[in-house]
Amino acid sequence: MEQSLPTTMRTVIQNSPTSSQLTLTQTPLPTPSSPDHVLIKVIATAPCYSELTWLAQNPQFFPPDKELVPGQDVSGIVVCSSDQSAFRPGDHVFCRLDATRPGGLRDYTIALESELAAKPASIDWVPATATPLSALTAWQALFEHGSLDSNALWGGDEAAKKANGTKRVLITAAGGSVGGFAVQLAAAAGVSAVVGVCSGGKAERVRSLGATSIIDYTSTSVLQWREKHGGADEFDLIVDCVGGDTMVGLWAAVKDGGEFISVSDFPDRLRPQDGKKALTKSKFFIVQSLGVQLAEIARLLENKTLQPLVDSVYEFDQFQEAFDKLDTRTAGGKIVIQVNTST
Repeated sequence: MEQSLPTTMRTVIQNSPTSSQLTLTQTPLPTPSSPDHVLIKVIATAPCYSELTWLAQNPQFFPPDKELVPGQDVSGIVVCSSDQSAFRPGDHVFCRLDATRPGGLRDYTIALESELAAKPASIDWVPATATPLSALTAWQALFEHGSLDSNALWGGDEAAKKANGTKRVLITAAGGSVGGFAVQLAAAAGVSAVVGVCSGGKAERVRSLGATSIIDYTSTSVLQWREKHGGADEFDLIVDCVGGDTMVGLWAAVKDGGEFISVSDFPDRLRPQDGKKALTKSKFFIVQSLGVQLAEIARLLENKTLQPLVDSVYEFDQFQEAFDKLDTRTAGGKIVIQVNTST
């Protein structure tokens, strides 16, 4: 490790797996212990809603000795990497850290090389930090678990554009960060219709992201909308970012033979008992931290196809305020915590 690095650093830890309280402490710098480890000076991190509950609610997915450092989205500067790494000291990078490892709410953290992508030079640190988790989730929902063809994003694949052009897509929580990226990606991929479910107050912004029409859930449920519009407006693909009882209405809106993808709940848990629809796919998935996909997303940030949604920015010493704001579920995008400057 380089001699110029400090021996200790600021680290924010969760008090316990069942606590929503965080504490600032001093800890040793993490030490890369594998050729695929890349040490990063953290410039900013963005927490994910409910991440402080994940370990307590789903202990089977985590190692028993997990360090309770939150912050899944990270942007920063490479400090140390192996000789074989594609990322060199001084490189500006961003990533989503896998939730089983310590996060980015500390001065330095370790990412796997497979998680990293180069930060677009034209994008500032804050919007870059707001991107990885949400954009990767949206990408995987549409193009990996859903059957949209991502080749249509680059303009030259006529077959991909034609295939996507026959699809109607419904996206819930379209005014949020994951839903907002899903709206943008679906529109850029050339689908015939993108219907966003959001509150009326977010309708204008969701339309600006590419939604062709809006369902204001505060006045009309998806089930009511479906009953009004009939079978002609059923959807080939539903991307659910809410879960819970709202999924009942989504079952009414998806086509027979369509796809129902959720990042929040298992669709079949709320499948109507008398339902007769046979879907091509209905599944819940957990996002994977794939740098190769994030590099594709970086291209779309660079050419302005994608616009990150940032609600607010907090200084490092305001970490508890940032997480408390996140818990209110009122944020209109990602909350970003500035950890260090880039100099």
